[in-house]
Amino acid sequence: MIQVRMLLMGVGNVGRRFLHVLNLKRESLRHRIGLELQVVGVADRSGVAVCAEGLDIQRILALKASGQGVSADPEWGRPGVSALEMVQETDADLLLEASPARMQDGQPGLACIEAALSKEMHVVTANKVPLVLAFPRLLALAQAHGVRLCFDATVAGGLPAINLGQRDLAAVEIVRLEGILNLTTNYILTRMADDGLSYEQALAEAQASGHAEADPSLDVEGWDAANKLVILAHSVLGYPATLHEVELEGITGITPAELAAGAADGKRLKLLATAEREGDRYRLSVRPTWLDAKHPMAQLGATEFGVVYYTDVCGVISASIVEETPLPTAAAMLRDVVSIYATP
Repeated sequence: MIQVRMLLMGVGNVGRRFLHVLNLKRESLRHRIGLELQVVGVADRSGVAVCAEGLDIQRILALKASGQGVSADPEWGRPGVSALEMVQETDADLLLEASPARMQDGQPGLACIEAALSKEMHVVTANKVPLVLAFPRLLALAQAHGVRLCFDATVAGGLPAINLGQRDLAAVEIVRLEGILNLTTNYILTRMADDGLSYEQALAEAQASGHAEADPSLDVEGWDAANKLVILAHSVLGYPATLHEVELEGITGITPAELAAGAADGKRLKLLATAEREGDRYRLSVRPTWLDAKHPMAQLGATEFGVVYYTDVCGVISASIVEETPLPTAAAMLRDVVSIYATP
């Protein structure tokens, strides 16, 4: 039996669902692959809760459901203690990072990831920003300390887009990559195209259904998809991309009339992320793109992510996922944990 002591930073939509998935799959993991997973610390804005013998996950979930922070745990809560202090002071094997981060500096997640790697802890993250800002540094830090940095949950929700590219296509050259990497924009464009909604109506519906933030600017202006494209470039293409080199155009100017006219010509408009091989580099872009209706990305529904890899010898490989809630993203974090400890 392999026992793994884990810290969880961030108990929002993804973090809470990770705890739920862990509770659901804990016995199965124990009996099928001999993996005993214990959460010994959790952190949110209120502080932390830490117990060396393992926290009561149901109690943590009940606290969050009642609107309280994890530091309200009557036995193990420590109000005001930061996530970084938890990582620095707690004996654990792995950090799960699912916190929101500032685009300017990647904090607080970046410092916590660096601290964990420096303590020879594996890291599994669903947080894009630290990777976009510091991918080479974090990867070098993990390698220097002999631990793994896993981040399949950062791109396309629960779709194993990174794992597919890194593992299954490791021996081939990827000449072009395409992806629908942002759910908010795909939802809006699909509802506009299929039901004739205006941009404003589709956005309001996306917000009401939980598929868009109150401030959707990072999504509708293309920045979220660009972040994910940079991560794919580093991890799958081996290309040290930066965010500023991504050619960027959002969807705010799209009208239902444009979409209807395109549909009449057998076309669908999608916010498409692309990486095109040009010599020894890749040209990166995120922009509204007309696709033939038979294109695999054109066929994706409102709540689907997808990716297409064009290769030199393995043909064209596409994969997609329906993601109605963040549950598959949380499950992707568990998939990364299992890959660290149960992969031959």
